Amino acid sequence: MSRNDTDRARELARNLVEILSSYEEELMGLEQGSPAISQLRRAVGMTIAEACYWISDEGSGRDDWAPPADDEARRAR
Repeated sequence: MSRNDTDRARELARNLVEILSSYEEELMGLEQGSPAISQLRRAVGMTIAEACYWISDEGSGRDDWAPPADDEARRAR
C-alpha cells in the first residue's frame, strides 16, 4: 500500500470508529432490555477494535512476522 493509501485507510478507519461508537452505546442500552442484542453489540465492538488497530498500526506489520535471517533457530541447524 502506498503512503497515501495507508493514510486514507486510517482516515476511513477513524470515521468508522466515530460512527460505530454511537451505535455501540445505543446497543449497550438496548442490550439490558433484550439480551439477544448482545451478539450484535459484540460484533460492533470487535469492528471498532479492528479499526483502532488499523489506526494505530505503524506499518503493514507483515515484515515483523518473519524472523530475522540471523536468528538462533537458524544457527542451531
